[in-house]
This record gives sequence, C-alpha cells and structure tokens, in this order.
Amino acid sequence: MLRSGAYDALFKDVTISSATDGNHGRSVAWGAKQFNCRCVIYIHAGVSEGRKEALEALGAKVIRVAGHYDEAVHQCALDSEKNGWLVVSDTSYEGYEDVPRNVMEGYPLIASEIIDQMNGNIPTHIFVQGGVGGVAAAICGTFWLNWGEQRPRFVVVEPDLAACLFESARNGELTDVDITDETLMAGLSCGEVSLIAWKVLKDGVSDFFTIPEELVAPTMRLLARSEFGDQAIVAGESAIAGLAAFIASSQSENLSNSLGITKESIILVIGTEGATNSEIYNSLVGS
Repeated sequence: MLRSGAYDALFKDVTISSATDGNHGRSVAWGAKQFNCRCVIYIHAGVSEGRKEALEALGAKVIRVAGHYDEAVHQCALDSEKNGWLVVSDTSYEGYEDVPRNVMEGYPLIASEIIDQMNGNIPTHIFVQGGVGGVAAAICGTFWLNWGEQRPRFVVVEPDLAACLFESARNGELTDVDITDETLMAGLSCGEVSLIAWKVLKDGVSDFFTIPEELVAPTMRLLARSEFGDQAIVAGESAIAGLAAFIASSQSENLSNSLGITKESIILVIGTEGATNSEIYNSLVGS
C-alpha cells in the first residue's frame, strides 16, 4: 500500500539522508525511491565515481565530503539536524540508536538462512568482516541465540588501515582510529565503532583479526577463477575479508594454533557484496 502512490503527497516533503562507503547508501537511496522521498547521500573523498553514479542513478543527491567515512557521517548528522532530514544510518553514535538498531534487525536474515541450510550442523569457526560492526554484531547475536554454548568461534576481520574494532578490543573500550590511507576494502573503511554493535561484539567475538591490502586482489581472483574447480564466485573487495583471514591463518602454525584451527575444523566465511563497482572489480580480478 505504501508503494502504491496513495501517500505520495505525504512523502514528497520527506528527505532521507545517510553517509556511506557505497553499499548502505545504495539501499537507502533505493528505499527512498520506492516511496518517492527525497534522498541525500554523503560520501567521502575515497568513494569511487562508479559508486557515486550508482547512487545518483537511484535519484539521490550525492554530497562528497573531504576526508574519510567518519567525517561524512558527522557532516550528514549536522546537516540533517539543521534541515530536518531523517538520518537512516547503519552506525550509531551518542543520542542516535533507534534507527541503526532497526537497520541491524535486517542483518540476522543472513544468519537465519545459514542456520536453515546447515541442517543442524554447526561450524567450528565463523569469519566475518568488521566495518562499524553492525553486520558482525547482528550475525554474531543470531548465532549466539540459536546455538548458545555450542556457538562457533567468532572471528571479526578488518583492514590494517581501518581497524577500529581491533583497537577497541585491544584497549577494552571503544577506540577510534585515524584513517590516513584508504583501504581497497571500501565498505570497511571505518574509524569509529557503532555504539550498539559494540555492546554485542565486546562479549560475543572470540578473536579480532586484521589483514593487509596485498591479500585483497589474490583472494578475489581465487574466488573468481578457482584453481580447484570450484564454482566461480563474484565477491567484492570487502566481501573477501573473512576468507583472506582464514587462508592467512591456515598458512601460519602460530595463527592456526591461536585460533584453534585443525584439519577437522568446519569454517564458515561470510561475504556481503558482489562487484559493487565493476571497474574496480575488473582492475583487481582481471576480467
């Protein structure tokens, strides 16, 4: 009924806003288009032109902010308060938790589908990418609720260049990191942790792991053109973080022992994007 156009007169004066590295903002822009709302999306200096154009194709006004993702989040919040816009963000900060919590309520679908497809089998380890922590927290919490004490060892993976979750875990409290160089893993280029995500991650995560940039392209190519006859998988730069971390750990006796990985381990890797920018994907994969 909401999408029928019957309420267009009400929606036409509504403006939805968000900051993004590309993926979340695209979903917000798509949603705004369904309801004929205005949409303003903030991106930072490192977001590719291809991702900017994808947002504009959905009807969003795109504002590029100098600096990194967290500065785009701050600018979006300031402008939205000034203009009376509704912020739909996937990260929470002081005084802003309800909407990000609603956004996070969609992510458990990933875990629920995995549980259904595993037919009662439970992996020993789960590797999932970090970012601000929303996806990881929602998935971690869902597995925790369903598997309880049997839940797998949960490993959160971030780029070396944007390891806010890793540093928060190391310090035992929320810790921001300065992003001086942008990671190839654009969706994970976050220097500040989501407040509501951290409430789950600080107790639910077994290990925090960081990976260097040089692992990104080889892992994407491995999925696209497997040497072992596997079905090709189109995985974007941020999607391969967990797999890259597992491969790296399997090649190191110290890391394998630290993570409790053996030949009998059952590894589950979660990736949440395809080729969200075809030009970048082709440059890294080669086709």
